[in-house]
Amino acid sequence: MNRLAFGNTSLLFLISALLCLAVADITVTALNPWGEMLRLARGMLRPDFLSIEAWSVVWTVAFAVVGVGIGATAGFLLAIAFPHFAAVRVSAMVLRSIHELFWALLLIQVFGLGPATGVLAIAIPYAGIFAKVFAEMIEEADLAAERVLPSGTSAISAFAFARLPEVAERFKTYTLYRLECGLRSTLVLGFVGLPTVGFHLESYFKQGQYAEAAALLGVFYLLIGTRRLWARPTAVPLLVVGSLLLLPEGIGGGSSLSNLARFVTHDIVPAPLRTGDLDSVATWSAFAAWLQPIVWNKVLPGAWNTIVLAQIALVGMGILALLLFPLVSRQFAGRIGQPAGRVLLVVVRSTPEYVLAYVLLQLLGPSMLPAIVALAVHNGAIVGYLMGRHADALDYRADAPKGLNLYAYDTTPRLFGQFLAYNLYRWEIIVRESAIFGILGVATLGYYVDAAISELRFDVAVVLILATVGLCALIDGLSRRLRYALRISTLATRLADAPAR
Repeated sequence: MNRLAFGNTSLLFLISALLCLAVADITVTALNPWGEMLRLARGMLRPDFLSIEAWSVVWTVAFAVVGVGIGATAGFLLAIAFPHFAAVRVSAMVLRSIHELFWALLLIQVFGLGPATGVLAIAIPYAGIFAKVFAEMIEEADLAAERVLPSGTSAISAFAFARLPEVAERFKTYTLYRLECGLRSTLVLGFVGLPTVGFHLESYFKQGQYAEAAALLGVFYLLIGTRRLWARPTAVPLLVVGSLLLLPEGIGGGSSLSNLARFVTHDIVPAPLRTGDLDSVATWSAFAAWLQPIVWNKVLPGAWNTIVLAQIALVGMGILALLLFPLVSRQFAGRIGQPAGRVLLVVVRSTPEYVLAYVLLQLLGPSMLPAIVALAVHNGAIVGYLMGRHADALDYRADAPKGLNLYAYDTTPRLFGQFLAYNLYRWEIIVRESAIFGILGVATLGYYVDAAISELRFDVAVVLILATVGLCALIDGLSRRLRYALRISTLATRLADAPAR
């Protein structure tokens, strides 16, 4: 029954991707893409490490450490109340559904290009992510220790001494993984002007200085690859203090308090409601007339293009994950090939989708194709890496087949439920990422958000961002229902839950 359901679900997603592919803009418009790719390859083989701005690397780490630290702390506090209050669950969903780039574009209006913008752009959405994940971990914790507590023990004491020790290790593992994600997010924030590695990376790619860009990417991969060495739990306090001291000075912005007051009470308030009488029917009629063209001309086409892009990328991710996971499984790659495969997938998954799409945009020209490839490759590497870990955790018979037969008839069928769980979990993430590619010119919701902010129409931008939140919430709800219907809702969906090797 389950295998039949797995097949039907996979077929449904495949058909939807093919239908979306038929209406998607995937044309290559660059005049000489192969020539530009050759220049890129030459530059990547000869990185110019002397061109690296060292402070951009320091600030990339500082923004990530402080932002993730604040996000994890706030997320932990929200996680305690998460199962008890619907308002907390809704707030966490809204926070995590708005991409870091959208937060940065809004926060720049309040704080300018200062440290508060970079830190909060990471901390706010990560607080929503941590709240959900930490709450799930707390809910899944073993309750045996609570049952032996003396009667009358307060809820706070029971949580602190019985449940928290059970989840502390998983909290640590997930937080350190999120630090890796925070580094990627910080790099991307450089594309909106913050002085991180991404700021210089955009400049180098735009000017075709690929040797300089290769050096920056090499340092960034080194940061990701050595994260376990410099982000040890014992070194975290020193890392946090050092990051706080080394954050860059702000540029512009004026008085943050007055900017915030103006932004909240005027800029993001819909234009017809700013001076109108809220008790008047005429005011609300004007609001409806203001909202209607935004919905018809921006929200609906933006949401449609976001879904089209995301569905193609989701299926592309799944296909790539199935092809890539043998590279990191000892059962297939062997003791020599496995380390090489892991390095390859770590490098690919460490490259932010936005950066990869930006590079492909320079090579292929403006269309959905760069965004589709970037999302499929990045997420395919993540899921492929995790699937390889699950493959090595399987028990194989002594007379198990080899090669293609082992892959097609023994391993993949046994992992397919887990494969679907990972794909469905990342569905919402891909939709969220698809929305922000509009900043690169793809006509998703982010395209209209960026245009509205450029025109200083922040009230319109907020409507479009809320539409993104609604779309992500819809996909998240559908994903959870499908995981439950397929009886895979209890399977691992996070790195912290994948088998250790």
